[in-house]
Amino acid sequence: MFDIKVLSKADTEKLLKMKDVINVVENVYKSKSEDKTCVFPMVFHEFEAGVADMDIKSGWMKESNIFGLKLVSWFGENIKKNLPALVGLIMVLDSTTGVPLGILDGAHITGMRTGAAGALGAKYLARPTSKTLLIVGAGHVSTFQIAATLLLFPKIETVMIYDPINFDTANKKANTIVDILNNDFGINVDGKVKFTAVEDIKEATGKSDIIITVTPSKKPIIMKEWVKPGTHFSCIGADMAGKEEIDPEIYRDARVFGDDITQCVNVGEAEIPVAREIIKKEDIAGEIGDIIAGKTIGRENDEQVTIFDATGIALLDLATAKLALDEAKKLSLGSTVNI
Repeated sequence: MFDIKVLSKADTEKLLKMKDVINVVENVYKSKSEDKTCVFPMVFHEFEAGVADMDIKSGWMKESNIFGLKLVSWFGENIKKNLPALVGLIMVLDSTTGVPLGILDGAHITGMRTGAAGALGAKYLARPTSKTLLIVGAGHVSTFQIAATLLLFPKIETVMIYDPINFDTANKKANTIVDILNNDFGINVDGKVKFTAVEDIKEATGKSDIIITVTPSKKPIIMKEWVKPGTHFSCIGADMAGKEEIDPEIYRDARVFGDDITQCVNVGEAEIPVAREIIKKEDIAGEIGDIIAGKTIGRENDEQVTIFDATGIALLDLATAKLALDEAKKLSLGSTVNI
């Protein structure tokens, strides 16, 4: 009855440009602040603790006339079966009719929109003169964080990469990132930016203007006493209860924004500081979209520590997926199935 566009990971890699995704994500945050969107409650189920789980994030974008969801599953034993541990699927539907518009692989879209989110947190909260970026976590998503942040901060001179589990992973990323940025993102930084893997996180923290954390950690990796005045944090990894990447004491004197305040307090980096009464929910200055919409200001002075708590909202996936679907239509890419 309905023709639905299906886009694979390879399709989305061809269709999406980071600059365009940054613009889309920025507009989503603004629309959310202006009450032009709706984020539905998250669904989470653990099939077996520490072995397999899944979550569903969904929402509605009123002006774009779309709604939908992203379902992500994590099955830790998949590596033994030669399968990826993390699998994501996005479904986009027309909110005026309920008709499905597209089904897309979620892997590349998640990386792109997450990279854009972390970089936008820095755009609106970090010092514009920032020259040193520290990426904590050298996994797949870190590449997207680096790409997006370099696009928004062309004056960055040094990117330090730290992996809390394996220094070799960070070192490999530092040695290969220039070619990846050039080949996969069209970003030429050869000779303009120094990339280095670091082993001493305390020392690296003290040198950093912008710190983006992208790990699944459940205990602080960065302590408050290491942080210099004026540092900005984009905290990306904490997206489920119990996850924690930075010392909750950092929240005490920082100016804090989130992507969705309720979600941040329930499952984000802010969860533990609020639970320990280091801050109250009301101490969170607002959502990042409030700055973009001109409702409030971000950083108040150059000495202030700022935090963007990004738990991840389905609206970003849906908007990025819609961008891919529109581009696929123009270029006649992807497959069409009738259901």
